[in-house]
Amino acid sequence: MEMRKLGRCGPTIAPLVLGGNVFGWTADETTSFALLDRFVERGFNAIDTADVYSAWAEGNNGGESETVLGRWLKHRGRRKDVIIMTKVGMWEAHKGLSADNIRVAVESSLRRLQTDYIDVYFAHLDDQTTPLEETLEAFSRLVDAGKVRCLGASNYTGERLSAALRCAAEHGLARYEVIQPQYNLYDRADYEQGLASHAQQEELGVVSYFALASGFLTGKYRSQEDLQGSQRAAFLQRYFNPRGDRILKALEDIAAQTNATPAQLSLAWLLAQPALSAPIASATRIEQLDQILDAVELQLSEDVLRQLDEASA
Repeated sequence: MEMRKLGRCGPTIAPLVLGGNVFGWTADETTSFALLDRFVERGFNAIDTADVYSAWAEGNNGGESETVLGRWLKHRGRRKDVIIMTKVGMWEAHKGLSADNIRVAVESSLRRLQTDYIDVYFAHLDDQTTPLEETLEAFSRLVDAGKVRCLGASNYTGERLSAALRCAAEHGLARYEVIQPQYNLYDRADYEQGLASHAQQEELGVVSYFALASGFLTGKYRSQEDLQGSQRAAFLQRYFNPRGDRILKALEDIAAQTNATPAQLSLAWLLAQPALSAPIASATRIEQLDQILDAVELQLSEDVLRQLDEASA
């Protein structure tokens, strides 16, 4: 399997990242352990989580995903075999990117993860109320202390990312080496028009979230009625429109011709994009995970790529 380097100082990862947002939410601890076991057994190594996962779910408060992942790391003894990505700044309990908040939040994440270092620590959401220099100084101290190996920025605009990179260079601080934008067949414009060129020019690693548009691109949901009882309904509503229908039809037509699933085609399209290191995808069943992981072996023809580009334009 092709391994990809994340940024100039980032780690080397397999070309698909396991989304940990489901741990402690739609996947209980036993299921999460089984998914993590299968993921590493198949040669993959990067796992994405955040302190806020999954505070939105009924009965949860936040920190559940990191806690489940930390228990797995301890019980399986696999810390050196995996790359852990987590985030700070979105959870109400540790909101924002002030130096004080970052200092407290990272200790809480390390405790839940039962580790003494984080491979990639992301600013989960840009905080324009805190000076960039303060944020980057706080992150740099974590890198200097060995608690964080690499820094990342999630949900930054191209303009703010450029400002952060300039700030780091001017003040001799550790810079963001990885970005995590929303990017998939449906959600393309913000990344392609505002961030892709920055990533290539600055040699940044890119791991995209919502790679399957919260499950929409799997073809499982074809109408509002299909959302009944789904815990992802709030994330899926906006995809039901003529453009969404056009993308699903293209995926289904190509799937019928290639013996691949819509989910695999969606991920393979992302993997073919030159400015992307790896998409993030989650699963709640082993068979679902296996299908997703098989996507890294799928090579799309120029004609198929063109059809998907046109359908999602």
